Amino acid sequence: MGTKLYVGGLPYSSTEQQLQELFSQQGSVTSVKIITDRYTGQSRGFGFVEMATTEAAQKAITALNGTQLDGRTLTVNEAKPQEKRTGAGDRGGRGGRW
Repeated sequence: MGTKLYVGGLPYSSTEQQLQELFSQQGSVTSVKIITDRYTGQSRGFGFVEMATTEAAQKAITALNGTQLDGRTLTVNEAKPQEKRTGAGDRGGRGGRW
């Protein structure tokens, strides 16, 4: 399994194809996902790129973190595991009435 990278500071006009091309210069890219607003479909300014190897991921972090893309500074680092979120119906263990 590859290494997933967090990419922040993306211009809202960025496409997954642009990220694929940018990161593939550093090594083999397994997947690319730009996170979008569920209602408007507009980019939220960050995404994830999965590199095929740990070495390619480190190379991408070193080469791309702090660089500019369309006037915005990119933040590139290893993605942290997603935290479990509670849904709207989950009261988080607190008592009380609905």
